[in-house]
Amino acid sequence: MAKQAEEKTNVMRVLDSKKVVYKHYCYADTDAVSGMEVAGVLGQNPNQVFKTLVTTGKTNAHYVFVIPVNQELNLKAAAKAVGEKSIEMLKSKDLLGLTGYIHGGCSPIGMKKFFTTVIDQSAENFDTILFSAGKIGYQVEVSLADLQKVIRFSLAAITESF
Repeated sequence: MAKQAEEKTNVMRVLDSKKVVYKHYCYADTDAVSGMEVAGVLGQNPNQVFKTLVTTGKTNAHYVFVIPVNQELNLKAAAKAVGEKSIEMLKSKDLLGLTGYIHGGCSPIGMKKFFTTVIDQSAENFDTILFSAGKIGYQVEVSLADLQKVIRFSLAAITESF
């Protein structure tokens, strides 16, 4: 069973500084790796647990997409949402240098630089969504209204089932 995180991540410190109410979870002592495994360990609806994906557009601009763990990013829909001809996933080896996060611990909050961020519109179906707290083994749960106090984002239909 996941427990409340003892350790504060940078994401939690950012949320604290903005006086945003959130719940935090630690699954670091489990073998959960994929988003679906994390949702299972936390006993959460996979539709409500989101993963953070970083992409590169045809213009070489970078974009962040936040989607449910049980969905795939629809690259065409994502490109359309940010006004690009096409986008592709950022290579894992480039993630740390660009965002300050490693694969599996990437959060839309607290990146080295702010990138245009789009959250799948299905997030509106929930009072709160869960996503990485910026470190593998840690998640935060925040409402979209509170998340807007911390980062700018838009909502769009950007996923497809797998």
